Amino acid sequence: MSKQTQQNVTPVTRWRRSVAILLAGSVALSSAVMSFAQTPTPRPTTPAPTIQAIVPRAPDIAGSSYILIDAVTGHVVMEQNSDESLPPASLTKIMTAYVAEYEIDNGNLSLDDQVFISERAWRTQGSKTFVDVNSYVRVEDLLRGIIIQSGNDASVAMAEHIAGSEEAFADLMNQHARRLGMTNSYFVNSSGLDDTGQTNLMSARDLATLARVKILQHPVHYRMYSEREFTFNGIRQPNRNTLLFRDNTVDGMKTGWTTPAGYCLVASAQRDGMRLIAVVMGTASEEARAVEAQKMLSYGFRFFETHKLYEAGQVLQSLRVWSAAENEIEVGIPNEVLITLPRGRAGELVTTLSTEETLRGAIEAGQVLGTVQVTLDEDVIYSGEVVAMKSLERAGLLKRLIDALTLFFMGLFS
Repeated sequence: MSKQTQQNVTPVTRWRRSVAILLAGSVALSSAVMSFAQTPTPRPTTPAPTIQAIVPRAPDIAGSSYILIDAVTGHVVMEQNSDESLPPASLTKIMTAYVAEYEIDNGNLSLDDQVFISERAWRTQGSKTFVDVNSYVRVEDLLRGIIIQSGNDASVAMAEHIAGSEEAFADLMNQHARRLGMTNSYFVNSSGLDDTGQTNLMSARDLATLARVKILQHPVHYRMYSEREFTFNGIRQPNRNTLLFRDNTVDGMKTGWTTPAGYCLVASAQRDGMRLIAVVMGTASEEARAVEAQKMLSYGFRFFETHKLYEAGQVLQSLRVWSAAENEIEVGIPNEVLITLPRGRAGELVTTLSTEETLRGAIEAGQVLGTVQVTLDEDVIYSGEVVAMKSLERAGLLKRLIDALTLFFMGLFS
C-alpha cells in the first residue's frame, strides 16, 4: 500500500479492522482451547514386570551320600557327603566294564573274543549271568551280563580274561581310578561283593566322574546301559535300573545292593540338550533309590541349563599392536565353552576382559594375550585365557621407528 493510500484511511476503517483482528484471534484461541480439551491426557505407562528366575533350595535326599552333576560341564548342581568312601556294591561293575571298554578301544580286546569260564567265576555267588563252567563266552555277552544283569560270574570271568586273575584285575582298576582322579576309591574285586571281609570303596563324586568319562569318551559302549533286558543261556533278565522303564529320558546306568552298602544307583538322563548324572548311595530300598535319583534329576532339569558361552574361535575384541605389520590383532576363545547356569539367567552374565596394556612386535597365532572372566552375581562362572586369532609379523624399520616415537610422546604427555 502506498503512503498516500495509508493517509486516506478513516478512523471508522481502522476501528473495523481492529474488531476483525480481535474476532479472528478470539476464534483461534477458542479453537486451540477446544482442541486441547479434546486431546486425551497421556497416562503414565507401567513397564512390563521382569520375570526373574527363581531357584529353590535343593530337595532333601534320603541317602547317605549323593551328587548331581552336569555331564558336559562337570558342574555340581547338588551334593552331600559326596567325597565319603562307601561300599558301592555292584556299582563296582561300572569300573569293571570301563576297564574292558578301555581295552577294546585300545585294540587289546575284541567284542568277539572268546572268554573261558573258570570254576571260580562259575561258583561266584550273588546275581548271575548263568555262564556255564568250562565254557567259552563272547566278550560282548559278558559285557551285557555285567551291565544289564549285574552278573558277578560274568565280572570275575572278564577280570580273569583281561588280567589273569581277579586280584591282578583289581590292581588294574586301582590304576585307572588314580589316572581318572578318583581319589576316594579302592578296589579289591571286580564284582562289588563284600562278604569276604574285604570290600571295595567308592565315593559318590568318584562314581559321577567315572560315569562322565564313560559317557563322553566311550559313547558307543554307553549305549548298552540303556538296554532293558538281556537273555543269556535261555534265561531272560530285566535291567535292574527301574528308571529306564519310568522315564524315557533316562538311558543308564547301574544299580547296586549289599547289606553294608544299602541300595545304590547311578542314573543319567538327557533332556533338551542337557545331560545330568545322578548318584545316590545308601538308600533304604530298591524303590527309594529310584525315587531319590528321580528327584535329583527333576530338580536339575527344571532349574538349570547347559549354556553355550563361547563358540570355538569366537572373537572378543581387537587390540592395538605397535611395531607389527598390522595395527590390530583379534583376540578370542580357542575352544568352545559350555557352562551350567540357573535356567533363564544367561542375560545377567557380566564379562570382564583383561589384556596386556601394550602389545609390540610379532605375535604368534594362539599366543595368550590376556584373560576373560564371566560372573553371575558375585560368583565366577568362567575364567579362561584369550589368545591371538592369527599371527602378525614384525613391522619394517620405518614403521617400528614411527611407532616407537609415537609411544614415547604418548608416554610424555599422558
